[in-house]
Amino acid sequence: MGRVAAPLRDQVLAVLRQAILTFEIRPGQRLIERKLVEELNVSRATVREVLTKLASEGLVTVIPQRGAIVSVLTPAEATDIYEMRAALEVLAVQRFVERASPAQVRDLRRALNGYERSVRSKHDTTKELRAKDAFYEALLAGASSAPLAEMLTILQGRVQLLRATSLSVEGRGLESVQELTAIVEAIEAGDAKRAARACTTHVRNAARTGIARLAEISDQP
Repeated sequence: MGRVAAPLRDQVLAVLRQAILTFEIRPGQRLIERKLVEELNVSRATVREVLTKLASEGLVTVIPQRGAIVSVLTPAEATDIYEMRAALEVLAVQRFVERASPAQVRDLRRALNGYERSVRSKHDTTKELRAKDAFYEALLAGASSAPLAEMLTILQGRVQLLRATSLSVEGRGLESVQELTAIVEAIEAGDAKRAARACTTHVRNAARTGIARLAEISDQP
C-alpha cells in the first residue's frame, strides 16, 4: 500500500478503501493495527478511527478477540444485497422520471458520459468506481427521495465492494455502459416502465458477474 504524506484521517481512509476495493487487501485478510501504523506512518488512534469508519461502511468486519478483517461476502449475502439494490434502484429510476427537472436529466447524461470515458480509458477500477458513484449521485438527486438516499447509503460499502468485484471482470465495464445508456435513454423518453426494466437488467447482469467473480476470489489461496 502507498504511504500518506500526513496523518490525516481522510487520507488514510482513502488509501485503505482503495486497497480493499482493488483487492490489494483481500477479503478475509486481517488488518493489524501495528502494521498499518508502520506502513502508513500514522498514529494508532487514526488507524482505529479509520477502521471504525470502514466497518460502518461494511468494508471491514471487527471480530471479538481477533480484531478487524476485510469483510467477506458469501454468494448468498451478495445475492440478497443485489436483490435489495435492484428494488431500491428501480424505485429511484421511477422517481427520477416523475420528479427530475430537465437540468437534472442533462446532469445524468453528463454523468453517464463521464463513466463511459473512465471505462474506455486505461483500466483503473478506482476511477471507474468514482465515475459510477457520480452517476448514481445524479440519479438520486433527480429522484428527490430522502428515504431512498438513506437506504442506499446504508448499503453503499457493500455495494461498492460488489461493484469493484464485477468491474474487475474483463469486458464488464463496457457492458455496464451499454446497460446504463439504456436506462438514461428510457428516462430521456419519459418512459418509467422501460427505465425500470433496463435498471433491473443492469443489476441482474452485475449480480451474475459479481457473484461468479466472488466465488473465484474466495477459492484462490
